[in-house]
Amino acid sequence: MFPFKSIALGLALAAGSCGAAPLVDVLDLPAARSELASRSPLLDLAQAGPRLVAVGQRGHILYSDDQGASWTQASVPVSSDLNAVQFVSASEGWAVGHDGVVLHSRDGGASWEKQLDGRQLGRLMLDFYGAQPEAGQWLEEAKRIEAEGADKPFLDLWFSDAQNGFVVGAFNLIFRTRDGGRTWEPWADRTDNPSAYHLNAIAGHGKQLFIAGEQGLLLRLDDSGERFQALTSPYQGSFFGLSVQPGLVLAHGLRGNAYRSTDEGASWTQVKTGLNSSITASARDTHGQVYLFGLTGQVLASSDNGASFQALELGQPVPVYGALAATDGSLLLVGPRGVSQRPLPTGKQE
Repeated sequence: MFPFKSIALGLALAAGSCGAAPLVDVLDLPAARSELASRSPLLDLAQAGPRLVAVGQRGHILYSDDQGASWTQASVPVSSDLNAVQFVSASEGWAVGHDGVVLHSRDGGASWEKQLDGRQLGRLMLDFYGAQPEAGQWLEEAKRIEAEGADKPFLDLWFSDAQNGFVVGAFNLIFRTRDGGRTWEPWADRTDNPSAYHLNAIAGHGKQLFIAGEQGLLLRLDDSGERFQALTSPYQGSFFGLSVQPGLVLAHGLRGNAYRSTDEGASWTQVKTGLNSSITASARDTHGQVYLFGLTGQVLASSDNGASFQALELGQPVPVYGALAATDGSLLLVGPRGVSQRPLPTGKQE
């Protein structure tokens, strides 16, 4: 995962391993209201119909109804750092983060309810694998997670519709819902990840669904839709993100590395980015242009379905953790300084 998430994850795991506990559990503490929320660290953003929704540190969730000109803070029941957000319609959306948090919104991101947290994960796994006579290592893993408590983060999510979705995270943490998050099913035993590498990103299009993670881990959901199978990886460093579109899977990560597949992950070609810093986000606009974003503020654009990229000059570079191509032809960026907006050159919007 990229540096901000790595630092936050490291602190969370260290606190758990030494037995330290916060005075007030962040899972029981609603996110504090702050006039500076839109300028505090934010990790991801998504489109909810015409609305924009951004998530970040300390449970901050913001929404904008004027394409990012102004932001309103949402009502959130936890203060855990939030890593990713997705909406499947103008009203229905989910967000995931540290402490095993899964949040759900029914009103376009204005308010949220908690569907899952790290205090439940071990018990869910114990109940699930305990009912299977040959669960073996998965039952032992469930016991370990139960004993360690709520210190495992979810790092990304993907929903195909308002009922079906996955959440993924550290140490091969993966759960599936088939009923909009009312119940969750562990999928550790259905994921070809024997070293329990972190699952940093999940993305899909249609029936194609992929996961990317540590040490070059690349997985694809099989044709039955019931197992994530390992792909032959072209790279042994960590991947931080995925862009999946018809005819294209683009995986990006450490030290400016990006790889492209046009055959559903069967083979990969390295994409020349010219970057030395990690690529932390990607986006695609309504015209099919693909964008990659460097941690230190570089922006690259491709008009040939990710085969080649050119650098864009969009003003003062800002560190980027998440990005979205807005419908007004601009790029919305989030990072350690909150939200920023970058108008695209006219020629890049065609």
